[in-house]
Amino acid sequence: MKTNKSFSKRLKVTGTGKLLGRKPGFNHFNAKQSRSTQLAGKRAVPFVMKNKPSSHLLPFN
Repeated sequence: MKTNKSFSKRLKVTGTGKLLGRKPGFNHFNAKQSRSTQLAGKRAVPFVMKNKPSSHLLPFN
């Protein structure tokens, strides 16, 4: 089974096997936000995914 590349590029798998993804809502219009809010959007947040979709999209992780 192949890994879904478009999905795997949006996630990072940590050494312990956790999935990290981008925080939603920070694509554009960030200039009016405070600097701390802007930088908070860059941080990765835990990405919760059930086992079944995980096995279809990321079979080898």
